[in-house]
Amino acid sequence: MSRPRVVCTRRFPGGALDRLATRCELWVGPEEGVPAEALAGRLVDAEALICVVGDRVDAALLDGAPRLRLVATPAAGTDHVDLAAARARGLWVCHSVDATTDATADLAWALLLAAARRVVEGDRLVREGRFHGWSPSLLLGKQVSGATLGVVGAGRIGRAVLRRAAGFGMRLCYTRTGGPLPELEASGARHRSFLELLSESDFVSLHVPLTPATRHLIDARALASLRPGAILVNTSRGPVVDEAALAAGLDAGRPLAAALDVFEAEPDVAPALRRHERVVLSPHAGSATDVARARMMEEAVAAVEAVLLDGREPAGVVVRP
Repeated sequence: MSRPRVVCTRRFPGGALDRLATRCELWVGPEEGVPAEALAGRLVDAEALICVVGDRVDAALLDGAPRLRLVATPAAGTDHVDLAAARARGLWVCHSVDATTDATADLAWALLLAAARRVVEGDRLVREGRFHGWSPSLLLGKQVSGATLGVVGAGRIGRAVLRRAAGFGMRLCYTRTGGPLPELEASGARHRSFLELLSESDFVSLHVPLTPATRHLIDARALASLRPGAILVNTSRGPVVDEAALAAGLDAGRPLAAALDVFEAEPDVAPALRRHERVVLSPHAGSATDVARARMMEEAVAAVEAVLLDGREPAGVVVRP
């Protein structure tokens, strides 16, 4: 009996793919990814696809994969997969449930602190030999302790970001589509409307999925609603922020600064943001820890094993046949 054929577009840390290779006929793409045309050729007789955020899985690609049963992505977001096309073709689509949570929340905080305390500017100052000794006004930043943190989207990662604020004695507020969350309210966080949160928060951290409703959620109107001196952090998806509006807002002082791990036309970054001293840039590294990346692939491989080998429902289901 032939073994199921599985295509994985990138190799991840950890041993999950090695385990899968003992049970399936597995092809793994190079680190830099697989061009769309080459990926289409690999999928002609594949039964499962493991793909990453940089892979566009659209209707045309799925049309050329008649034997495909499952698309598994080692990522929290699924905006790179045409879910309607997958549903119409009777496919499973699965994503990472919790593997990215802690790593992404940690990076959100790293970016928040870097922007607040002007860490990147300070590093550059020292490296370029422009540090001439302590001065009372040198690189004055924003105080984090005791400030107000607003989390837009209190899902798994958003809640993890809020938990990390405890040590800073911050006031906390959040948005959530389903309304107030008892566990957050009990911890002292307060549910707010989107515009209320923007007007009250010293730091705004974005944690929403990319959907038609959240595309350009942060636009000129939202930026004008920010509290003066606010700092914006985005570790969700690039198109949640209108980068042209953000560049104009930075010039006008709202926000005071921004820290971005994701970009609207990734991997391209708007030149105005690259040039701006009050912008901290990170190369989509939210889940870039050894532990998180290994867990992400472990979850994707577990979904493949469940569907193709064990005949059971996988975890992390986004679309089911």
